[in-house]
Order: sequence, then structure tokens, then C-alpha cells
Amino acid sequence: MPQINTATVLQICVLLSALPAQYFISQWYGTNSAQRLQVTQRIIGYWNSFIKSYLSLDAWTDRLKLWKAKTRNWYYGEKRTQGVEDEEEIHAYFAESTHIHSPKPESVQFNVGQVIIHRRFGYSGVIVGWDVKARAPKEWLQHKYPPEKQGLRETPHYRILINRANSFGKSTAYIPEEEITIIIGLEIHNPDLTAYFSRYDGSKYIMQP
Repeated sequence: MPQINTATVLQICVLLSALPAQYFISQWYGTNSAQRLQVTQRIIGYWNSFIKSYLSLDAWTDRLKLWKAKTRNWYYGEKRTQGVEDEEEIHAYFAESTHIHSPKPESVQFNVGQVIIHRRFGYSGVIVGWDVKARAPKEWLQHKYPPEKQGLRETPHYRILINRANSFGKSTAYIPEEEITIIIGLEIHNPDLTAYFSRYDGSKYIMQP
């Protein structure tokens, strides 16, 4: 005896429903053959759409993938727990992480908003971010810190908006703490300044709300 599966049962149901459906169409939509043909085609279209949406394995697979993606985004976005970092956080280099560093470790001496002078190169700027130790691509670190300076990689590093008045040739820098001297009373001019700060109070820049 041949085995009957779910698909076979559905096909039998469709065939058995054909005659009652035709009778229903003729009774409610007139006897005109053209009208019956249009209604029949419309019903067949609805039925095919229903099959593709609810009786198709591919459709339910797509729904499951979408549900898993939304659940994952919800968990890692709105419900991120302490100590859990997403991929963007892991690859946030040069003190550009959007994660709020709080409280600040005692090893980090300076604060965002303080104006600085570079001890060796002499340019001025303002601190816009910091890392407890250097966070940058491996190639950059190897170029920046040869073997005799490897120890600097483990010290706090700061992202600086460079004062445009210095004509230093670039607008930002990422430097270790030992190259920083704090200065008071100097305003910085940089096109990205307003993205971080609302005003200068005479000693430091005040962050945007």
C-alpha cells in the first residue's frame, strides 16, 4: 500500500474542493463564462499565494532566519550586558570606541576636553578619546613602536584633534601619554570640534550633551 504523506493529503483536498468551488462561483458570480473564469483565476491566485507563504518550507525557513536576526540584534543591542562587547567594539581602534569608559582607571591621567601640547613635535590639540593601552591594527603598532619602544604600547593612548593653526598636515593624532603636556587658555581650531564639544570654558572644552 503506498504511503500517504502530508503533501498528498493536501493535493487530494484541493481536488475534492474543486467541484464545490465551481458551484459556489456559478451561484454567486453569475453564469457568464467570462466572469466565472476571472473569479476562478483570482481564487487560484490567492490559493497559490497562500501556498507560497504558509505551506512552503523555504518561506518558513526565511521567517526563522529573520526572527533569529531580530533576536540577535535585540540581545546585543538593547539588552547588552556588562562585559559583553559586539564586533564593532572589539575592532574600535585609535580611541574611537562608542562605548562609554566609566569609571576612568587611575592609570589614565588626562581627560577628554583638555588642551595639550605635543612634547616632541610642538603642535597643540584637544583630547577627544583615550584607551587604557594602544588599540590599533597590528601593522600600525609594529611601525609605530619598534622593539626598543614596545613598552609604550601598554601605556594609555589619547586621540587628539590637532589645532589647524599649527599647519601640521593632518587633523588627528593618536599618541601615548608620555608625549602630552596640558596647557590652559589656548583655544583649538578644528573642523570636527563641534562634533565633540559645545564650548570652551577657558581651561578645557565642554563635551556635547
